[in-house]
Amino acid sequence: MQLSSRLMWSLLGGVAGVSVGFAMYQAWGEVHTLRDDIQRQTLILAESQQRAAEQILKTGSARDYQAFVDQLRNHDRLAGEVLYDGNGQPLAMTVGMASQLVAALAVTPAAVRQALDGGRVRGEFFRVSGMPMFVLALPLSAQSHLVGVIAVFHNAAYTGAPVWQHVLTSAAQTVLIVALTLLIIRWSLGGPLLRITQWLRDVRTGQASGGGELPKEEMFQPLTSEMTRLATSLHAARAAAEEEARLRAAAHSMWSAEKLRVSVRKKLNGSRLFAISNREPYEHGFQGTVVTCTVPPSGLVTALEPVLRASNGIWIAQGTGAADRRTADRRGRLRVPPDHPQYTLRRVWLSEEEQEGFYFGFANEGLWPLCHIAHTRPYFRAKDWEHYQAVNRKFAAALLDEMSGDKDPLVLAQDYHFALLPKMIKEQRPDARVAIFWHIPWPNPEAFGICPWQRELLEGMLGADLIGFHIQAHCNNFLETVDRALESRIDWGHFAVNRQERLTVVRPFPISVAFGPDSAASAKPSRGERAALLERLGIETTFLGFGVDRVDYTKGIPERFRGIERLLERWPAFQGALTFVQIGAPSRTHIRRYQDLMTEVQQEAERINLRFQSGSWRPIVFLNRHHSHEEIQPYYRAADFCLVTSLHDGMNLVAKEYVAARDDGQGALILSRFTGASHELPDALIVNPYDTDELARAIQTALTMPSEERESRMRRMRAFVKEHNVYLWASNLISQLADIRLKTAQSSVTEPEHVNRRRA
Repeated sequence: MQLSSRLMWSLLGGVAGVSVGFAMYQAWGEVHTLRDDIQRQTLILAESQQRAAEQILKTGSARDYQAFVDQLRNHDRLAGEVLYDGNGQPLAMTVGMASQLVAALAVTPAAVRQALDGGRVRGEFFRVSGMPMFVLALPLSAQSHLVGVIAVFHNAAYTGAPVWQHVLTSAAQTVLIVALTLLIIRWSLGGPLLRITQWLRDVRTGQASGGGELPKEEMFQPLTSEMTRLATSLHAARAAAEEEARLRAAAHSMWSAEKLRVSVRKKLNGSRLFAISNREPYEHGFQGTVVTCTVPPSGLVTALEPVLRASNGIWIAQGTGAADRRTADRRGRLRVPPDHPQYTLRRVWLSEEEQEGFYFGFANEGLWPLCHIAHTRPYFRAKDWEHYQAVNRKFAAALLDEMSGDKDPLVLAQDYHFALLPKMIKEQRPDARVAIFWHIPWPNPEAFGICPWQRELLEGMLGADLIGFHIQAHCNNFLETVDRALESRIDWGHFAVNRQERLTVVRPFPISVAFGPDSAASAKPSRGERAALLERLGIETTFLGFGVDRVDYTKGIPERFRGIERLLERWPAFQGALTFVQIGAPSRTHIRRYQDLMTEVQQEAERINLRFQSGSWRPIVFLNRHHSHEEIQPYYRAADFCLVTSLHDGMNLVAKEYVAARDDGQGALILSRFTGASHELPDALIVNPYDTDELARAIQTALTMPSEERESRMRRMRAFVKEHNVYLWASNLISQLADIRLKTAQSSVTEPEHVNRRRA
């Protein structure tokens, strides 16, 4: 590695400047010390001769004067001594004084005159023919009268030596330090920089994708971290471009994050999108004392981020991370994603009381069981309703604050947490186009009528210009509920509500998952991966079943356990040969019903295991903790079948994730008829989860199905999920919202050609 001349000269100049400056400072300090020593030693010498000199001046002769001053002849570093009378005339001087000094003494030194005038000791440094000299003049008295001065001359040449010694030493040190520094830089930085250069060259030319050799030294970690992100982004962009080109060549273009971004940017035409959800897309916490950032495993984040990035939008969500306040400004705002900020996250802070009443109370003990017909009684408390209203107002205030100054903003509220928000926004910003997407089912009018505040909830939702559900049946239930509860006119031809001179369009938008280059499922399963998975679980089995859910009473986890039990009863050949792995993430543990459910699930698993297990085999493995998306993928790829037995579900993305993960075309999906996904994936084995025998038969069918049929079913399901991915969902939803023209109820409703017109 050749270091630039600028670096070398800068280093040399910097080190030299510091070294010389410090050396000069140190040298002048020593000079001052030496001069102080000269003055002190000369004064001591003069004072030791004072009495003798005064006595000689009273009684002595010229010979005595000369003998007195000759005492200092050849004294170390002393130039000599001169005895003056009271008029400043020299009486005698040391024999052998330098001729230059003798010539200079033709004029009485200033120190001698000052001593005679002031009667006090005086000293001065001066030069004689370039030679530094010091003289100390000590007044001599007799009977209180000044009779003369004794002047001691000291050679001060040696006091200048430290300056040059330090400068020369400093110069030598500078050369040595610079040489060593250059060698250390070459040794420490040369190799890593060469590796970085080669790594970047490989990435640029497509020979590597960020997985090559990078410096491991701590000082390079920030750089290597950013380079890895850059390489990952470049690799993803290349993969997306290649896939897009391949599909274009095949006269078919699959929706991707980039295609969604471009499409939505055109649709928004300069307007910004404002998304509102209870859960935030980025959460900051602590790992020890270090602040870390995590992304919740959410299809919503995957779908909406490209839209928000394209429009420099704002996402408003509850701040729940332990370090969220530290990473946001005083208004709760920060730019995200952290590694490449492109839109704004606005965090809203809720008190514990608000969280308890709004989220755990009205939303999840009231609306959640009300909308999921899963035989769990909803609880409606007036205090919870007050908190629900207050939190909706708080989010609406934050949204209005962020929209201030924006022209024609688009607002997308997410889920049952914000049923009141559309009306609150529309009352203050009638120019805003507002949508709410309801991610959970909508029950029939009789069931929803249980809610004491159904009118307020419906009026709040009808403040939106567009209401989205997963399937048409939920749209129909909503319209029927409005028809019974409110004075309105339902336009069944266009699926819209005409109320108080306002139109609200109701549409199905089936949500999905990412697929292809954007999907985490890209690696094909292998026998080694499956064997390693079983080894980690500590089990031996021939067939592997899998399920992954939050531990929620709507997911039918006890029902699927009983289906496994019934299978082992009816087909004993599967005993010792089939293990079902259930990942059950704890959920809403503040609520008693969820605590009871967790106990029930654990007890059912233990009961069935005690009944059938033998040796190292057991029929059910229950993993009671949160798993990341990356941790779940190996189970998807290794499982012979996936059980989705929801008792009532809006869509259930687990079913689509399993299909997307099966690159090998194997595996069977057993799907509850009470999920939205069952309307889109008819090639799954559709079951009634309440019918234990039917569930057991479906499992037996999945395990004994001919390979050709299994591959055929999976191929058709994968083709559907691939085409109808999450980006298409987001495109349809945002495009329809952007296409809405704000009209009165007397105006007709126009339905864009791209809207899915599926009817019940």
